[in-house]
Amino acid sequence: MVERAMGSQPFWNVFLFISVSSMLFCQTAYSFYLPGVAPEDFRSGDLLNVKVNKLTSVKTQLPYSYYSLPFCRPETIIDSRENLGEVLHGDRIENSPYVFKMRQPQLCNVVCRTTLDTNTAKEFKEKIEDEYRVNMILDNLPLVLPLPRSEQEAPLYQLGFHVGLKGQYAGSKDDTYFLHNHLSFNVKFHRDEMTDTARIVGFEVTPFSVKHEYEGQWSDNTRLTTCDPHAKQTVSSSNSPLEVGDKQEVIFTYDVDFQESDVKWASRWDHYLLMSDNQIHWFSIVNSLMIVLFLSGMVAMIMLRTLYRDISKYNELETQEEAQEETGWKLVHADVFRTPVHSDLLCVFIGTGVQFFAMVLVTMFFAVLGFLSPANRGGLMTAMLFLWVFMGLFAGYASSRLYKMFKGTEWKSIALRTSFFFPGTVFVVFFVLNALIWGQKSSGAVPFGTMFALVVLWFGISVPLVFAGSFVGFRKPAIEPPVKTNKIPRQIPEQPWYMNHLFLIFIGGILPFGAIFIELFFILTSIWLNQFYYIFGFLFIVFIILLITCAEITIVLCYFQLCSEDYLWWWRSYLTSGSSALYLFLYATFYFFTKLDITKTVSGALYFGYMLIAAYSFFILTGTIGFYACFFFTRLIYASVKID
Repeated sequence: MVERAMGSQPFWNVFLFISVSSMLFCQTAYSFYLPGVAPEDFRSGDLLNVKVNKLTSVKTQLPYSYYSLPFCRPETIIDSRENLGEVLHGDRIENSPYVFKMRQPQLCNVVCRTTLDTNTAKEFKEKIEDEYRVNMILDNLPLVLPLPRSEQEAPLYQLGFHVGLKGQYAGSKDDTYFLHNHLSFNVKFHRDEMTDTARIVGFEVTPFSVKHEYEGQWSDNTRLTTCDPHAKQTVSSSNSPLEVGDKQEVIFTYDVDFQESDVKWASRWDHYLLMSDNQIHWFSIVNSLMIVLFLSGMVAMIMLRTLYRDISKYNELETQEEAQEETGWKLVHADVFRTPVHSDLLCVFIGTGVQFFAMVLVTMFFAVLGFLSPANRGGLMTAMLFLWVFMGLFAGYASSRLYKMFKGTEWKSIALRTSFFFPGTVFVVFFVLNALIWGQKSSGAVPFGTMFALVVLWFGISVPLVFAGSFVGFRKPAIEPPVKTNKIPRQIPEQPWYMNHLFLIFIGGILPFGAIFIELFFILTSIWLNQFYYIFGFLFIVFIILLITCAEITIVLCYFQLCSEDYLWWWRSYLTSGSSALYLFLYATFYFFTKLDITKTVSGALYFGYMLIAAYSFFILTGTIGFYACFFFTRLIYASVKID
């Protein structure tokens, strides 16, 4: 049915070529992570260079460069080359003065000594108040803080460690800020008994706040009395903490221990990605499946009983009098394929929705296969950007095919609007949000060079592909409706309140949202609470359920609408499933006030700005799914009856 209606066999060959080519291009440019590929072997005594990443906070959502605070610096700061996804995510990876030697424990190494002034003390206090975390990387593994659970369960891991803590002394009501200046690292490795080389499989830390003490004047050879490698005296939580204040002396130190592990290199991310609540995900899927079964039952009843009876009845009408007395959906056959109002805009939305659907489908496919692991920082966003650009071919094709069916003649105009309507809207919002981030001097602000690269991808690749797709689609024969359309539109009878347009549209969005809202919680948590999300198997199942739910709810409501002799289904089919985006945004608002602790105006604007973009994208995707379901449904039923 799809191939006959769209004439798309050669087009799908192009789809496969573009999809594979784009992913190979991304893989060549940014080296997608594949489990078991390119591990690095270290011998005893080999240097291990720790890199530092951005400072992050779930309270402000504004990342900052590590060296924006007066931490210890190496002689020369070297920026690591970030890919497009890392830059957009705000990552700023640089070298650090923390250098280990493989399998050689170190105790109480002094990194540097500094004295805080009023400004630096204020900066530290502000970051501690906003609960900023320090992020580090060793052999492409992020630094984590183990959070112990019960003895039977493996610990959970928190990404990074807090810059410091805020607390009160006993008997005092004044808040005091303490700086984490001593880091106790634990590097886990898996040893190869044959070669005696080792591979790093874990990178953990325990931070301490210690007011270091020493005797005499400070020099390069000064020995600390609070921790001494010669006396094997280590830092513990019983040491006096280091307060942040003006003219406060700060000595940064670290320990490093090496622990052999049975975990193999290919499985080293498993502990990082451990989900403590898999049962909730299964509950989410079962909940969604119940919705699908309910809707499938209704669709089956309509298709197998009601429709079959209607079609048989309509095909048995023989006399002119019987034909004049016909009722129900057949009565509007001469108007059901009438061109809708604002048909050009509908074509643009449909084309963009097809582009979204193709991007999401291919991204999900490669993510399920393991190509887009968190080990490849920024890989997911980079892949989605490139796929979006290349899928412009499908946007142009779909919009021009529908446009030609509506008797349109200016295919270049529809291609131009498809190229610019959605990306232009998102770019304006993104530019405003980026200006707000820039005003906060955050590393999350996208640099001018990256912004220029995005514009080049848009104008240099996406726009030409949209035009190419429109050219190919417009050259195809127009899609012919199964019934003829009268020149004079039929008057629509007055509808009961429960068939009101707005009422049905808002009702239609509830079930698609209900199919995904549990999984949506985990996605929002991973984005805004700085946690890993790598359960694309669950997500792919939920996506398929969402697709089926959108299609079925639209078909059911479309059938009821046609039975009430209301033939204005084009836009309503799009808005019925697309209205689930409204519930998504409302849930995001609920999540903001109940789960997040964001108080700054700029941070709140960033949250709602990005969630508005997400809801807009979801609206276009789900609306397109509902539209095509209703489109093929109406073509099927009206092609099944004899029309004089």
